[in-house]
Amino acid sequence: MAEKRAIGAAAAELISQDDSIIIASGTTMAFLAREIKPVGHLTVITAAVPVTSILSQDTNVDVIQLGGITRSSSVSVVGPFAEAMLRNFNCSKLFVGVDGIDTEFGLTTTNVLEASLNDAMINAAQKVVVLADSSKFGQRGFGRICALEDIDVIITDDGIPEQMVTIVEEAGVDLIIVR
Repeated sequence: MAEKRAIGAAAAELISQDDSIIIASGTTMAFLAREIKPVGHLTVITAAVPVTSILSQDTNVDVIQLGGITRSSSVSVVGPFAEAMLRNFNCSKLFVGVDGIDTEFGLTTTNVLEASLNDAMINAAQKVVVLADSSKFGQRGFGRICALEDIDVIITDDGIPEQMVTIVEEAGVDLIIVR
């Protein structure tokens, strides 16, 4: 939990004044939401009901909750309705969690509908920021989200294997390691 909190805090620092962002689902996203202290006005699009619950308490944040099929395991939505909503938006950043980062297969999650929604989120964002603790490296989930080269930044903890640091950097991805 300490790693996820530190990753969430580092991600919150990437949010700019008067920004418009997308926050995907996952436990680390809730840590991110708790760390957000908007400067000016912030617009957040999210699939995660816990993120909506946290950020809707702040009068400087407008939250657009995506609609769709609610997954009980993550209390987040997936499906074609959520994907269709995203086609109407363009945001500066997407903050996304993953279940696995595999050097050959790319970024993955355990649910194919979530993988599809994450792909739609990537298409609606100018910059993709992955929040993943070091245990996710070398893992492969069921649904492929994208290739490693399709993302811009990974924020992780200092338990990341050294060979993964090299691979990530060679892929042109900025790596932020929290202590």
